[in-house]
Amino acid sequence: MSASVSLAVTHLVPLAKEVDENKVTPGVLGFIVFAVMALAVWGLMKSMSKHMQKVDFKEAPDAAAEEARQKADSPAQQG
Repeated sequence: MSASVSLAVTHLVPLAKEVDENKVTPGVLGFIVFAVMALAVWGLMKSMSKHMQKVDFKEAPDAAAEEARQKADSPAQQG
């Protein structure tokens, strides 16, 4: 552990003793983590929506398949 982390932890330990030990809260760090995750999900959903709008679901007609279907249908109509 670096010296700055150790110094920060030693300053936070007395603050933790002042908190009621029977009450557990997420605190500011919990809120920050939740907010960052919420922003990340929002950004991903916005990006996914933009990419899904670019997708073209209509296929171009295949000339060979259309010809084969018409040839297959023509004997059935004659008989």
